[in-house]
Amino acid sequence: MLLPSPRLLLSAVLALVLSSTLANRSSGAGFGMYPDWSKNVGIYEVNVRQFSEAGTLDQVTAYLPQIKAMGIDLVWIMPIHSIGEENRKGSLGSYYAISDYKSVNPEFGTPADFQGLVDRAHELGMYVILDWVANHTAWDHHWTRTNPEFYETNEAGEFVPPVADWTDVIALDYTNAELRLAMIDAMKYWVQEFGVDGFRCDVAEEVPTDFWNQARRELNQVGQVFMLAEGQLPEFHDEAFEMSYAWHQMGEMRKLKAGAIDAKALVDYEVYEQAEKYPDHAIRMRFLTNHDENSWHSTVDADYGAATGVLRAYTFVAPGMPLIYNGEEAGLDQMLLFFEKDVIDWRPHPQRAHLTRLFQWKKRNQALWNGAHGGDFVSFNTGAEAQVWAFYREMNSDKIVALLNLSPEAVSFTIHDSALAGDYTDVLTDERHTLSARENITLNPWGYWLLEAQGLLLE
Repeated sequence: MLLPSPRLLLSAVLALVLSSTLANRSSGAGFGMYPDWSKNVGIYEVNVRQFSEAGTLDQVTAYLPQIKAMGIDLVWIMPIHSIGEENRKGSLGSYYAISDYKSVNPEFGTPADFQGLVDRAHELGMYVILDWVANHTAWDHHWTRTNPEFYETNEAGEFVPPVADWTDVIALDYTNAELRLAMIDAMKYWVQEFGVDGFRCDVAEEVPTDFWNQARRELNQVGQVFMLAEGQLPEFHDEAFEMSYAWHQMGEMRKLKAGAIDAKALVDYEVYEQAEKYPDHAIRMRFLTNHDENSWHSTVDADYGAATGVLRAYTFVAPGMPLIYNGEEAGLDQMLLFFEKDVIDWRPHPQRAHLTRLFQWKKRNQALWNGAHGGDFVSFNTGAEAQVWAFYREMNSDKIVALLNLSPEAVSFTIHDSALAGDYTDVLTDERHTLSARENITLNPWGYWLLEAQGLLLE
């Protein structure tokens, strides 16, 4: 006898919570966010200094067709501005210690070189967002001389770092209305003069949200932009940002690999942290690493080991936009230095083909599209709650099924649900599968299946 299709999460309680949550999540995209192109893109982060031996914008421009070929259309460029000399860390300094917001670091090239990068990206149907550091400047930014009132000071009237260890930068004071206007003017400059498609906003939670709202309203008068917050406040999505960091998800994945939590806890995260707190138009950026994690924490392999494949799959199949950091497609296994030259070891690696499959799948299958454009995930009841997360997502005529063993042990389970029945293609192997409403499935340790309904051919 076939059980009624329950569309259960991993337990009846979670199902009730999720259905209630989804019913109350806001619809639409707020005040007119979402450039249309952003609905199905993945994102690629570029560290210009370490990208090549030359460390130039021209080298990045030359690589854009290869990023495009992987199925990635959005490129985030880490700060390209002139770096302060005073209190500089290391011999080259931090990209985030900016001495002039309207400059291009001569080590990277010229303004014309950056324009060439943006123009080439647009020719390829790609988009460029620029890292924006609004919280602080270098000690020798020209504002320290022309507008010292833009900065926070101590009781002695001295400039102060925003964090004790950030000795190469000083904090800006957002109670100053003129500072806000000057910062917005600098942001507009890159949109108007170079045609950048938006900004990734550094330590966004350290800057008042009402400033980001103000900046977004002003930027909307200049052109349609895409905004990414390095932060995870739900209020970011009310007005200012399309996308925010899923920092918590990354932490939960590390806990899972270390054995501190199980699959059910990861589902709890998606229900209580993601679906309940954020509106449905919010895009969460999913990742295994980025420049901060790579330079200051560890490598992907050291963090996730044998679980890397299944957790990478999770970042693609859960609602949100997947990110990769430059070099991951070459099997990046080094912690790149932050204040010195330390070039990526570019080499042929199977990770490129693997990521290409995943990003191209993301791009073509509407169930995996970003924010409100994608399908909600609905978990199958597997009876293996502590080890397995099995779910499907649908949008219009597109459907995907993900079966993830989130444990270091082989696991066998049964799915009994009419939603499983259908003809599928394995996204990573092209193998065809016909599944019935009842299937007995075995997955290897950290094993996974990524399936899509047939009729969607690989590009």
